[in-house]
Amino acid sequence: MSKIQTTFQRLQAEGRKALIPFITAGDPDGELTVPLMHAMVAGGADIIELGVPFSDPMADGPTIQRASERALAAGMTLRKVLAIVRTFRAEDQTTPVVLMGYANPIEAMGEDTFIAVASEAGVDGVLVVDYPPEECTRFAALSKAAGLDPIFLLAPTSSEQRFRDVAEAGSGYIYYVSLKGVTGSGNLDFDEVARRIPQIRAAVGMPVGVGFGIRDAESAKRIGEVADAVVIGSRIIEEIERSPRDAVVSNVSAFIRGIRAALDEIAGAKQ
Repeated sequence: MSKIQTTFQRLQAEGRKALIPFITAGDPDGELTVPLMHAMVAGGADIIELGVPFSDPMADGPTIQRASERALAAGMTLRKVLAIVRTFRAEDQTTPVVLMGYANPIEAMGEDTFIAVASEAGVDGVLVVDYPPEECTRFAALSKAAGLDPIFLLAPTSSEQRFRDVAEAGSGYIYYVSLKGVTGSGNLDFDEVARRIPQIRAAVGMPVGVGFGIRDAESAKRIGEVADAVVIGSRIIEEIERSPRDAVVSNVSAFIRGIRAALDEIAGAKQ
C-alpha cells in the first residue's frame, strides 16, 4: 500500500478529511520552498501537492501562472524540484508529496529517468495535467511499479468512459476539478459537486479530492462534507504574493491552520 493510500485509510478511520495544499516549487524563491512545506504540515496538511513550474501552464489561472513565472525566472527546474523533495524528506519521511505539472519537463528528462529519480527523491505521486489516462498507460504502469501513484483529473464534463480509464490507470486518489475553467476561476456550484462525487467515487473506487475554486474555510468545509479531500492552491499563492518575505512561512501556516480547523469541524459534528 502506498503512502498516499495509507494516509487516506488512516484519515477515514479517524473520520477526518484530507487537506492537500498546493504551492509552486521555487515561489517566492527556492530557499523558502522546503520551509513552506514543513510549515504546511505543521498547520495540518495531510498531503502536499508541489507544483513543477512550467512556461505554458494551460490549466492554471493568472495566480499560479505568476508563481510559475517567478520560479522559472529564479532558475527553478524539474531536477531542482526533485532536489527540494529530497531535502524535505531529510526531516519528514511520512507526509506524502505529489508533484503536479505538465508533460514537457518529464519528456525532456525522459520518463524512465524521471520516475527513477522521483522515486529515489521521495516523491509519492505524480499528477501530469496533460497526460490523459488512455494515452499514458506505460507511464502509469512504470510509476506504480516504482511506488508512485499516478493521479488523474476528472472534470464536470468527464464521461463514464473517462471514469473507467482513470480507474484503470490511476491510483492514490482522484482530483476532481470542481468547475469549468482554470485554477482560481469561477464560483463553486456546491450542489453539483455533491451530486457528482458519489458517482465518481463509486466508479473509480478511490478517494476523491476536490480542487479549483476553494478559497476559504467556509468553502473548504462545504466541499469536505462530500469529498474525501480538499485541494487548495491559488489562495495560498495569493498569501505568498501579499506577504513580506520574512512573513511568508508564518502567514501560510496560519492560513492552513484555519482550513484544517474548518475541516475538523466536520468530524466533530459527526461524533
